[in-house]
Amino acid sequence: MLDPHNSTLSISRQCELLGLSRSSYYYQPCGESTEDLLLMKEIDKLYTKYPFYGARRIAVNLSDTFQPINVKKVRRLMKLMGIERGRPCGYFS
Repeated sequence: MLDPHNSTLSISRQCELLGLSRSSYYYQPCGESTEDLLLMKEIDKLYTKYPFYGARRIAVNLSDTFQPINVKKVRRLMKLMGIERGRPCGYFS
């Protein structure tokens, strides 16, 4: 929608007309860190083996092999991965 090579309208004016902030135009998202990617790999391994584990149990198991990990970080990564705790068979039946 924005044309950076437009000689009549500046970038700031084009952003203003579209109702977009200039910082949004220049924003470039950064990816996940290598540490988070490693944690996500380990979370995936644990979740595949124990799909009924929640974020707390996964954080405890990860703390055995890594430094202590905050449950909030595990929840965020699980949400980013699109996984959530399953229920074991016969639970609340």
